[in-house]
Amino acid sequence: MSQQQAEAAADQPPATGPTEPEPKSPREIRMVMIGLVIAMLLAMLDNLIIGTAMPTIVGELHGSEHIAWVVTAYTLATAVSTPIWGKLGDLYGRKGVFLISIVIFLVGSALCGLSDSMTQLIAFRALQGLGAGGLMVGVMSIMGALVPPRDRAKYQGMFAAVMALATVGGPLIGGFLTDHLSWRWTFYVNLPLGAVALAFIVVTLHLPKMRSTAKIDYLGALLLTAGITSMVLITTWGGQEYAWGSKQILGLAALGVASLIGFCYVEQRAEEPVIPLGLFKIRNFTMVSIIGFIVGFAMFGAVAYLPLYQQIVQGASATNSGLLLMPMMFGMLAVSLVVGQIVSKTGKYRIFPIIGTAVMAGGSLLLSTLGTDTGRFASSCYMVVLGAGMGFLMQITMLVAQNSVELKDMGVASSSATLFRTIGGSFGVALFGALFNNQVKETLSAGGGQGAGGGQQALDPTGLKTAPAAVQDLAHHAVSNGMHTVFLWGAVISLIAVAAAVFLREIPLRGAGQKAEPQLEAA
Repeated sequence: MSQQQAEAAADQPPATGPTEPEPKSPREIRMVMIGLVIAMLLAMLDNLIIGTAMPTIVGELHGSEHIAWVVTAYTLATAVSTPIWGKLGDLYGRKGVFLISIVIFLVGSALCGLSDSMTQLIAFRALQGLGAGGLMVGVMSIMGALVPPRDRAKYQGMFAAVMALATVGGPLIGGFLTDHLSWRWTFYVNLPLGAVALAFIVVTLHLPKMRSTAKIDYLGALLLTAGITSMVLITTWGGQEYAWGSKQILGLAALGVASLIGFCYVEQRAEEPVIPLGLFKIRNFTMVSIIGFIVGFAMFGAVAYLPLYQQIVQGASATNSGLLLMPMMFGMLAVSLVVGQIVSKTGKYRIFPIIGTAVMAGGSLLLSTLGTDTGRFASSCYMVVLGAGMGFLMQITMLVAQNSVELKDMGVASSSATLFRTIGGSFGVALFGALFNNQVKETLSAGGGQGAGGGQQALDPTGLKTAPAAVQDLAHHAVSNGMHTVFLWGAVISLIAVAAAVFLREIPLRGAGQKAEPQLEAA
């Protein structure tokens, strides 16, 4: 065996069990894919539909200082529940666990639409996020159990199309419902879609029944939840609710570090760990986890704050701000579909994460130049660049993560990849929210903007229209400065993903499209 083959073999999962799903006919796969696509659309749509409705929600329920938490509660709950859903699916069967997650998501959606305060909305968004964690990992792990990695690339292009459709349709539908009905319908719309997903999955998805006597690692899950929650709270409250050197922030930091250390200790001894730490000995798995974290960081930051800029500074309505996000989504869709086909035909993928991370960093840098006089055409071009960068990465990260493990660990690999992307989104929204709000407050304060309601009116498009011209101009500058800070930091953080992509190895994809090398089979 050559040195290069030996290094590649070191990154392969141990061959202690079945590594490939049983072949399914194209018709069987297509039928299942319809149900999975609907479920993916359900999860992705709700995560993005609220963006264009957020200014109206803040204006009706008040509490602009908690605007980031409406998104953070959802993404945080998704993050902490994702590895648990993945492990439950591995142990007890993916179909039943997947259906339960859909039900929880729909209950949370209904309660969000009934909310009468920001506190209620944030709490019910967390419940919704618990269900969403099962949706995301369920779709990916079921897909991993049905289709070999080499053939999976072309099918994952369909999921990329759904993500792009949801990212375009989410803000657009959210804006339309907000303008013509009520922001509450941005949550109610999930109910009929979820009912269709439930019915279709029950009828079309057939997987072997599973029942394991292994115990869930509840202590590990609890420690992981405490660690993640502490870190997100630090980025959310630090410099806002409490000073960085306050006992609250320092206490959270100590709790977070202790919880994560305890988590690592427990996982090494657990019979069925939530996240097997041995996976991180595989270089590709570790690198794509880092890249996924950065992708979530950049994507959620863009989707959360670009509609605000478009409505406040560029004067777009809620509906139009959804349309104005379409260039980013089309860039993501076009690139992702092309990359999926190329990977499926050639089995080569390493170059795409390198290109994608570099393009994503460039797109964030371009968006950091947004100002009060930036035209819609220029901002659309910047968004195309950012979307193209994400298109190179969205499906490749999941594909590489799943190709790094055995079939029995497909759920935990899928959940781990989703977890890091979701945690990135949680940290991104929380950190970007803190940076954005601080910059807005500083600009308003420097301009004598107390008449802007301490920032409340500056972030309310409806109220701002009736404000004096001087207040409107100051609000435009405040939001533009906030966007500059958000995306400049996004560009800097994206450079970490570039470095991680360079360290990826070109490990052959398992599956029908190629013959495995004997050396790798033996390894």
